[in-house]
This record gives sequence, structure tokens and C-alpha cells, in this order.
Amino acid sequence: MNTSKAPYKNIICVLFILTPTLLHPQGTLTDYQRADSLRSRVSKLVYDTILDLEWVEKSNRFWYRKNSRDGKEFILVDAERLERKPAFDHTRLADSLSLQTGKEFKANDLPFNRITFIDEGQVIEFVVDSIKWTCNLTTYECKEGEKIEPRRRRRWFSGWREEQSQKPVVSPDSTWEAHIKNYNLYIRPRENKEEEYPLSFDGSEGGFYSSSIAWSPDSKKLVTNRLRPGHERLVHYIESSPDDQLQPKHTTRVYTKPGDILTIAKPKLFHVDTKKQIEVKDDLFSNPFIAYTNHTPKMEWREDSRAFTFEYNERGHQVYRIIEVNADNGNVRALIEEQSKTFIDYSGKHYRYDIHDGKEIIWASERDGWNHLYLYDGVTGNVKNQITRGKWVVRRVDHIDEEKRQMTFRASGRERGQDPYLIHYYRINFNGSGLKKLTEGHGNHSAAFSSDKGYFVDTYSGVNSPPVSVLRCSSDGQVIMELEKTDIKDLLNSEWKIPEVFKARGRDGKTDIWGVIYRPTNFDKSKKYRVIEYIYAGPHSSHVPKTFRSYRSQQALAELGFIVVQIDGMGTSNRSKAFHDVCWKNLKDAGFPDRILWHRAVAKKYAYYDIGKGVGIYGHSAGGQNAMGALLFHPAFYTVAVSSCGCHDNRMDKIWWNEQWMGYPLGPHYTESSNATYAHKLKGKLFLIVGEMDTNVDPSSTMQVVDALIEAKKDFDLLVLPGVGHSIGGDYGVRRRRDFFVKHLLGMDPPEWNTINK
Repeated sequence: MNTSKAPYKNIICVLFILTPTLLHPQGTLTDYQRADSLRSRVSKLVYDTILDLEWVEKSNRFWYRKNSRDGKEFILVDAERLERKPAFDHTRLADSLSLQTGKEFKANDLPFNRITFIDEGQVIEFVVDSIKWTCNLTTYECKEGEKIEPRRRRRWFSGWREEQSQKPVVSPDSTWEAHIKNYNLYIRPRENKEEEYPLSFDGSEGGFYSSSIAWSPDSKKLVTNRLRPGHERLVHYIESSPDDQLQPKHTTRVYTKPGDILTIAKPKLFHVDTKKQIEVKDDLFSNPFIAYTNHTPKMEWREDSRAFTFEYNERGHQVYRIIEVNADNGNVRALIEEQSKTFIDYSGKHYRYDIHDGKEIIWASERDGWNHLYLYDGVTGNVKNQITRGKWVVRRVDHIDEEKRQMTFRASGRERGQDPYLIHYYRINFNGSGLKKLTEGHGNHSAAFSSDKGYFVDTYSGVNSPPVSVLRCSSDGQVIMELEKTDIKDLLNSEWKIPEVFKARGRDGKTDIWGVIYRPTNFDKSKKYRVIEYIYAGPHSSHVPKTFRSYRSQQALAELGFIVVQIDGMGTSNRSKAFHDVCWKNLKDAGFPDRILWHRAVAKKYAYYDIGKGVGIYGHSAGGQNAMGALLFHPAFYTVAVSSCGCHDNRMDKIWWNEQWMGYPLGPHYTESSNATYAHKLKGKLFLIVGEMDTNVDPSSTMQVVDALIEAKKDFDLLVLPGVGHSIGGDYGVRRRRDFFVKHLLGMDPPEWNTINK
């Protein structure tokens, strides 16, 4: 034996142990091609899913569209007669449309996806190439109609100029009309518009009356807001590469940020007969949260004109009231008041329903630690009873039946042994009795109710179970017709890997944290796989998927040789109030202590789940803040991050979202959650992406992080996307994100795209 060769033999063995990617190359061009083609490969392997569904107006019939093995089909169902048949003769319609247009259409591939029944169901409308067509279902004569213009996006603007440009508001009895003139409120008789009466005299540019005028039903009183404008902050944009000219363009946008001085709106009450203003004291609504002047409180009159109500959200989101103002004397009282030491989730869990002209009120609250419904006496302002209760969450009220004193609602977390985020539908009496579950079947349920609420189509699925659709009777939830059961036989027989739902205990040692695991189609459990987490810890909701799809972008990323996961940690919504409160004044937490424990639980179960050398992470917007924060606050666990359009400092982002979770007034906690503050602590590999025209998150938020990183002499990658808004930059940005993970997690050089993409 030649002992001189032994050291080299040992070195070779060590290399094989330390670099398993050399044995099983990942991140190759073939892997990229497989990732890019994944959607087209798997989407065509799923059949018989209801894709569009609509109840026919004022009837108990509905139509839906599905893609069967034979092609596109439109089905019509009569819930009363329990009849199910084709919505029309697909062949005759295809032939008629082909004749009219000169184009060839096939019965199983008609050029539209939605239809509308008109003329008592004898005619359908549909749109082809932006042209509205009608087809008589007796003669199958198709007629070309009007051109459908694309819907214009609503402009977001603020300022008193909008308040000055509205049309007069006519009184219910058509006797008077009210309007704004020279910043003040005026009324005039409709029969003699020359005879005009000013009702207010203190309007000016610095304090003007709103044109959102509300007349009392008896036409004897009216109310509007007097607005004191706040600071009109402008965010400036330079579009470096416009399509229509060589030189850059400069634009501005009104964009209110945390801590800004806000518009103050106060209701003002007037009597028509005396032409006098009635004083309304503002002790109960002195500091309203109104981010934009066109979002002023809505005044709602009682039907008997005795009073009007409006909702008051105190700045800081810790006090919320329903205010009632006596229309005769202006006396003010709080019908309902919510207070919280953290935040009131007004933007996500608000619900109010007035019964019998406000004699009773149904109200949603988290006062007992879970989002539930309460019945109030609208006269005394006292709670009559709690309607729903328990360690579960009301997600939405779908229908109120005042006559039967019942409601139908959706909730999650009530069914033991199920994922607590899965939605089911229930019915309950106003007094809290008679709780009835209306949906069966393990999965996330979505209901489409008939116009009279007598029937509903229930479609349910999970990320690992295909959709099932049934017709149910609303009275008891009984299935009266099987509609569709999604066929995924071909998908299961393909290379596709079903996602795995995984749960593990969080930081408190008792609360389950839920997530999803995506594996590549060529998964081999004998190999090691680096892990990437997709993060969005935005506190306004929960974000891990709960319904079935054959394709998600996380699956495509996994094709490059990764395992990709998504998790809902503490601080997100749709669990208990305590679970949600973790985010309060602490967005940098982002549930990371729970996420890390979840990863470790997966690694303990699966040997191939390789987190030993660090986990990759990516996110967009609030997720962009989270992704960079992972490297700053947990560098021992997360080592590679891609952050796109991040709101890296919550003082730089939109006011409503950030003050909701970070509170008001601003304080040191804003600084402590800022990525810019801690940029000097960066470890690992960071890739920042930002669109120069991002109107959702101020692009300067990213550039201030860049400035801080440069000041700290840190290395990082930056991609600025010319002309792009709140986006990663389409296919190019996705590819660059993939390249970053391939290089820094797999240790592989990405393909030479400059050579490949000639």
C-alpha cells in the first residue's frame, strides 16, 4: 500500500461529505426551465373545479363554469327543482358566434368565461374582445352590442378642492337643496333658486364645510362636517425612463404618514325652519382619526329623524365609539364604546348592524379576547347579551334575518382537530341560542347564497385536498345536490408534490403555529435541501394559504432545489386577541420566535430539511420589511434575504396601516422597529429591490436603508426598477430573486443569462 496517497483519499471523502450539491447539482438551467414550465404543466391536470358561479337575479337558479376533460362547460342549476343541465347549447352558440364574427369558435372553448341571464332567462349576455353580445336561447341568434370601455382606476387625491366641486344635495321631500358656496353651507328652495340662505358663516380655506351633506328623512334638518385641513404631505417621484419622452418626469402624490397633523372633522347640525346651527359638543369625539378629507365620518339619520349617528375612531386606535346626536337639541351620547390597551382592529374586524331604526344594534368586539358578536339595546346603550362566545373567531356576518332574529356568519377555530384558520358557516339566534353549523367537510369553506338566502353553494378545499362543491339548504345546511368534485387523478399521477400542512408549538410552548411546506417535483428524501421561507407578517390578516391550487409561486421556487415554506407566527390576525397583540408597537418581532421554533420542529422530523447553515427568506412590502429584519434581528438563523418594496421604517409608510399597529403618538418604538436604525448590524447576504414609482410604499424607505448600509460600509445588492410601482418587477425580478438564492444558498453560479437570452 502506498501510504503517501492516503491524505488525498481522505480529502476526497471530506469533500463528498461537505458538498452534497456536487453529487446532486441544483439550480441548473434545467431546474430553471422546469420551474418556468411548472404552471403550464400542472394547471391542465385539474378538472371539474367550479371557476365562476353566479345566482340568477331574483330566482333560485344559478350558473357556473368549469373545465372538464371535454373542455369548457357552462352549467345551469335550478335549486328548487333540483335540476342540473347545460346552461345553453354550446354547439349552436359557437356556430352562431362564428357566423357573426367570421372567426371559428369551438363548443368546448367559447371565447368568454362569464354570462348574464336577461329577459327572464331567455337571453344571455357575454363579452368577446371588449364587445357585449346577446344570444337568444330559443333561436340562437347572436347580436353584437356596445363596446365595453376599460374601467378607469379611481384617482386617490385629497384636499378641500374636492369638497368644493360636488353637486347640490336635494332634500327627501324635494323642497330644498343644499350646497357649499365660499366654504360655507347654503340651502335654497328648488322652485326659486335665486332665494338662497346661508346656514354657516365661519367657513374658510382653513376650516370649510363638507359637501357630504346628510338630510334628515323629514327634510327639516341637515348635518355635514366642518373640516380643518391637516398637513398635506407630498411624496415626490422621478420617472427616469418614461415611454413618451427622453427626459425624466417629476410627479407628486398626497401621502399622509404616521405622526402627521391630520384633518379634523366635526359634525355640524342645522335646522331648516330657523336657519340656525344647533351646537354639538365634541367632548366625545375631539381627536378623530381621519387620514384623508374624502374619508370623513358618515352621518346616518334615524328613520324618524330623531337623531343621527356616526362612528368615531380616536387617533391611536384605542378608543372607538358609536356616537348618537339628538337632532332637536344637539345632545351627544356614546351608544357603544370600545377601549383597548393595545389597538382596536377597526380595519379588519369592524361590524355593525342596526335593527328597527336603531332600537337594537349588533356589534363586533374582541373585549373577551376573541372576535365575537354582541346585541346592544340601542335606546339605553346597554349590552342585552353576547351572541357568540368561545375560543374561536367570527370572521364575517353574511346575512341578518330580522324577522326570525337569526344571523348567518362565518367563523374559524371552533371545530376541534381542525386547522384553526379554516372557515365554516353557522347560524345563530340573536339571543345566542340555537347555534347551528351549516357546513360539513374538512376544509376551508366559501359560500355563495341565493338572493333570498334560502340556498347556498358550498365549495371547500384545503391546500392538500381538492375542492368539493355542493348545494345546501340554508335552513339546516343539508346537502340537496352534489355539484362538482375536483378531479386531480392526473395531477397525482404526475411529478407534482402535494404541499404539506405542518404545525408546531410557538414561543409560549402551548399555542400551535401553522404553516405549509412545498417540495420540488424531483424531491428525493435521501438528499439535503436548503430552506427558503416566504414571509408576510402583515398584522392585518393571516397569510398562509388554506385552499387548494395546483400551482403556487412557492412551488416554482422549490423546483430549483429548495424546500419553500410559509408560516403564520404570532402577531398576525384571525386567532385570539392576545395572539394578535404581539405585534403592538413591535412590528420587528414579525413572529420570528415562533417561526424559528417551527423550522426546528420540521428539521427534527425530516433529516433532509437542512437549516444548519442558515435559512433563506424573502418578502414583499410589509414582507420586505420582515425579510430584511430577519438578517438584522436573527442573523444566526436567517442568512440570505431578498426584500422587495419594503416599508423598512414605519414612519415612512402610509398612516392608516402603521399607526394601526405601531400606535400614536410616535415614540422610540418606531425607531426600534426600523431596519434603517439597525442597518449597521447586517450579517449575511441581502438583496434589495424597489420600484422607483411605488405609490404604495414610499421608495425612499428603501433608499434610506441603502444610505444607512453604505454609511456602515456593508455589502449588499440593489435593483432599482425604472417606471415600476409596488412590484418585484415581473419575470425579471423573479428571476433575479431566484438567482440570488441559487448563488448564496446552493453555492452555485446561476445560468449565464446574458449568453442564453441573446
